[in-house]
Amino acid sequence: MRKLSSVAKTGIMTAAGIAAAVGLAASPASAAGTWTVSGSTGSGGAFTASATKPVLKDANTGTTLTCASSAATGTAPNGTGLSGTNIAAINTVTFATCTGPAGISFTVASQSLPWHLNAVSYSGGVTTGTLTGVRAKLTGLCNATFAAPSGVNNGATLTGSYNNATHTLSISGASALKAYSVSGICLGLINNNDLASFTAAYVVSPSTLKITSP
Repeated sequence: MRKLSSVAKTGIMTAAGIAAAVGLAASPASAAGTWTVSGSTGSGGAFTASATKPVLKDANTGTTLTCASSAATGTAPNGTGLSGTNIAAINTVTFATCTGPAGISFTVASQSLPWHLNAVSYSGGVTTGTLTGVRAKLTGLCNATFAAPSGVNNGATLTGSYNNATHTLSISGASALKAYSVSGICLGLINNNDLASFTAAYVVSPSTLKITSP
């Protein structure tokens, strides 16, 4: 039973995971219009991204949920003089083979899409910022919805960085998610109001995609 709870958590993280993945930052600090996106080759700036073993961890119980992989699609149109706000969007996120410590499986469904990527700071080829609007639902023997600590209908804000050299979006969100509507056989491994952390590294394609700022 415990395994089931753990599984539910991991899915969320991942999805959120999800994840997760391409998380840049959105903030008033990025309003200066100095950002440039280049190297997008897909129609409308379309990109894909994949992550291996994104992890969701319940900060209250220590339960860890892991998915074998996560895939995402989105858009990051080429442009100059951009504000950084909504510099990219994640339109779909999926998670595969999600399990908990006991090997029990569960499914993760992303909600409130698209999620928005916003750039905040830039140094040495790395853009840091946030991924906003993250919300996901875990389904299995143990069910739960992970959203912002401010409310189940609000998308959470995760932190992240995009490295131009490795074209990898690294996402982390310590206690950035909160569990709601927990039901089923969770055995105390996941509880309502538990905070959760999510970590994932999404490799983006095309590899030529770059985000820069003077």
